[in-house]
Amino acid sequence: MDEIKEYLPIIIPLVILEFALLGYVLHHIFTHDKYKRGTRPLWVVICLAGMGFVGPIAYLLAGKEDN
Repeated sequence: MDEIKEYLPIIIPLVILEFALLGYVLHHIFTHDKYKRGTRPLWVVICLAGMGFVGPIAYLLAGKEDN
């Protein structure tokens, strides 16, 4: 138990950052209609299934339409 407490100062900010990034990406997906590649349902599934930074970062690199 003490080992977990030792890593909490690192884990908590990463979890907060992960959920903030996921929230931003999902908000962007649901408020925009055009994507570079894929469709809305595809990006929602990718972002939720690959929630650990991989899905949202993939959307920002490959799916988000440049304005």
